[in-house]
This record gives sequence, C-alpha cells and structure tokens, in this order.
Amino acid sequence: MGAHSTVNLLRLILFFKGIRKLLTFLFVLENYAIIKIINMLTPEEKTKIIEKHKLHKADTGSAEVQIVLLTEEIKKLLSHLKKHSKDFHSKRGLLKMVSKRRKLLKYLKKENEKSYNKIVKAVGLKR
Repeated sequence: MGAHSTVNLLRLILFFKGIRKLLTFLFVLENYAIIKIINMLTPEEKTKIIEKHKLHKADTGSAEVQIVLLTEEIKKLLSHLKKHSKDFHSKRGLLKMVSKRRKLLKYLKKENEKSYNKIVKAVGLKR
C-alpha cells in the first residue's frame, strides 16, 4: 500500500467519522450496484428478444419490439420488488415502464390490430 492510498483511506475514514460508517457505506454501495446489474436485461438477452420479434432485417425500435422488451424488463423488476417491497425508486421506474408499454399498446391497437393481437398473445398479457 503506497503513501497516497494510505492518506486517501485516512481521509475517507475521517469523512465518514469512523471506519464502521465507511464500511456500512461501502456495503450499501456494493449491494446497490449488484441489484442494478441483476435487474437489467443483458445485451445478449435484448438481442435475442429483438431477433425473435423483429418485423424486418434492421428492426430494433418498432412498437412490437419495444413492447416485448418492456415486458421482459417489467418481469425482472417485479421479481426484485417482491423481495424488496420498500424500494420506492424501483417501484416508480416500474410504473413508468408500465405506462410506456400501455401507450405503445394503445398506439399499436389503433394502427395495426392484427399485430396488436399477435404481440398480446406472444407476451401473455391479459387483454
């Protein structure tokens, strides 16, 4: 351990007014980062979903693809919220995703009802 890292460690301990508070902070920070990583779709999962539901060769942002991606994100977030019921920040994000999906479904139903029915059936929504 170099002189600079020792000085920086001492500064952190003084900032948090003790090593116990510093360790608590680091533990919370690490768990928060792990939770965020677990609840997001990986790029591989996203690519797999897009490949399955794309309308044409270069499709990545059609309403159908967005609806399926949002549904998968919502499922992951719901499993997190079952374990952490007081995580209100994640709950707010969930509500935003559900609202966005609802708007996309409304748009799709208005524009192409056949595609809407296909997506609702594929995703397993109760409509």
